Amino acid sequence: MEALTATRPQPAAASGALLEVEDLHVHFETSHGVVRAVEGLSFEIGRGEVVAIVGESGSGKSVTALAIMRLLPRLTGRTRGRVTFDGKQLLDLDDESMRELRGRDISMIFQEPMTSLNPLLTIGLQITEPLTIHLGMSDAQARARACELLSLVGIPDPESRLDQYPHQFSGGMRQRVMIAIGLACNPKLIIADEPTTALDVTIQAQILELMKDLSRRLNIALIVITHNLGVVARYADRVIVMYAARMVEQGEAEAVFHRPRHPYSMGLLRSVPRLDRPRGSRLETIEGLVPNLANAPPGCRFAPRCPFRIEICAQEPSLFLTDTGALSRCHRHAEIAENKIAWAAADAGTLAVAAEHGAPLLSVKNLTKHFPVRGKLAKKGAVVRAVEDVSFSIYPGETLGLVGESGCGKTTVGRLILRLEQPTAGEIAFEGTNLLTATAGEMQTIRRKIQVIFQDPYSSLNPRMTVRQIIGEPLHVYKLAPTRKAADERVGQLLSQVGLRPELGERYPHQLSGGQRQRVGIARALAMEPSFIVCDEAVSALDVSIQGQIINLLEDLQRRLGLAYLFIAHDLAVVRHISMRVVVMYFGRVMEVADRDTIYREPLHPYTKVLLDAAPVPDPTVEKARAPRLIKGELPSHMAPPTGCVFNTRCPIASQECRETIPPLEEKRPGHYAACIKI
Repeated sequence: MEALTATRPQPAAASGALLEVEDLHVHFETSHGVVRAVEGLSFEIGRGEVVAIVGESGSGKSVTALAIMRLLPRLTGRTRGRVTFDGKQLLDLDDESMRELRGRDISMIFQEPMTSLNPLLTIGLQITEPLTIHLGMSDAQARARACELLSLVGIPDPESRLDQYPHQFSGGMRQRVMIAIGLACNPKLIIADEPTTALDVTIQAQILELMKDLSRRLNIALIVITHNLGVVARYADRVIVMYAARMVEQGEAEAVFHRPRHPYSMGLLRSVPRLDRPRGSRLETIEGLVPNLANAPPGCRFAPRCPFRIEICAQEPSLFLTDTGALSRCHRHAEIAENKIAWAAADAGTLAVAAEHGAPLLSVKNLTKHFPVRGKLAKKGAVVRAVEDVSFSIYPGETLGLVGESGCGKTTVGRLILRLEQPTAGEIAFEGTNLLTATAGEMQTIRRKIQVIFQDPYSSLNPRMTVRQIIGEPLHVYKLAPTRKAADERVGQLLSQVGLRPELGERYPHQLSGGQRQRVGIARALAMEPSFIVCDEAVSALDVSIQGQIINLLEDLQRRLGLAYLFIAHDLAVVRHISMRVVVMYFGRVMEVADRDTIYREPLHPYTKVLLDAAPVPDPTVEKARAPRLIKGELPSHMAPPTGCVFNTRCPIASQECRETIPPLEEKRPGHYAACIKI
């Protein structure tokens, strides 16, 4: 195959593309030199087309989006190349003209909603702002449209929610608010940066189906930046794979998934846990780290991590046109096409096995949490029933998966265990100690044994401290390192353990990507040498290769140290891989409990079946053969929960009895519990 020299993208006017990016370069000037975040990137997207950009954290995906939106920092960011949108050269526009385009013709859904939403303004004000500025709506019209948008993205009680603030929403609900803002003005182009990171599978399916429908019906172009390859397989027309600031592969989704022609693409695909396949004993990963873009290696940038590197890889590869019609930046793409080279299977390792006998490490009984509701629309004495009568136990060395839709109470359960919230009723015991009656001294000892990896890494990291200070702080407080030198060495070890270069310890949180910040949070939790960790969406912000490394790391630590985990997540494939037992929650209550294999092979509760049906599989052929089964019915209000079974308003088999009777959690089969009177 010859290098791609005669097929440079044509100007947008000639090609008819809505957006054309040509030879884009983005550099940042830092104290450690010039960081080349994007180099020589060229692609185009047509009206109504869905293009996915995938790659590891730090590969330049989000920087590309920010460059298109002209949102790079003025003092340190440098952009070169051409970005043409609907005939306009975006890099040449003045600030006022660019502001007119943003929000109206081009909208962006950012990766971290808590840092994108203004904490001082109500949700209603933030949704109505673009409607009044760009569409000239009156306040009443804008509020009505905001209610419609919140309903569209699955947020109940939209009228009362408009008067609340971002901190009163769960992580998934904040993400839905960002999506509502992005859809508000029916733009021509939507750039969605990890739009489903904090979303459960049912809402993810609803929102992506909505965005796909808008793309087709209104001819809206959609760029989806994501690490969820199941989402890419289900919705993308074309896939761009980036690595270390450069595009390494681009092609039709089916070609990239089934016949990848770059070793990095092949490595990404093999790193993904599959919901439609039995659980393997160990995830396969791409070993090593993304190179430092302030001092990038010569030649092929993937060569240091590539098992197929040869002498020619020391030379920079061009973009080659492959046998599938895709573009590949690999000297050996023809050999890959001929199946002469392939990734070797990873070492299987051994599975951690929890001994479910003796005393449990953690015991939760009849846990209940109600939050009082305040505000002008709230009735006197109104409460949000966040958690209702939840019971489970976790044994030493066990991983218990906790799944359910956003707002079902998963995170609240974790916060109650950590004593960050006080329960309304119930019991929590850790190693035989009642956490609700423990003294301050007892809690100080227990807090070292119980650690947490938070869902939103940015809001949980001190922006005024460097990474080294953040991870080192608990070492100093609990005197786990005798000297400052020993503490620094330990911080370096922890950073390496979670896949970060030790020199990143001198950076501040805002200087890291979302995935890098999440790894810092994991390193901080491990610094305390705990026996139990609450993992609240611990790997949701990570790309698939690093996700695999972190999951393998958590399992290795579990085997070596006997750690137990409460693994809160919405990615059912990840939960299937890492968990030994699974608890399914809906609307504050437990719907089903069983061991991992049983609950995925033979789910009993209708809600569990809906969750599994909605989960995407990273295979375009499989996804084309099955349409996602979207959950029907309205999500009930937490302030006015339905009578009887809380799932009856959306359940396909609900009867009058279900609307009158609260089903108890009963053992339907040996070790398999479900709260449904229809079973």
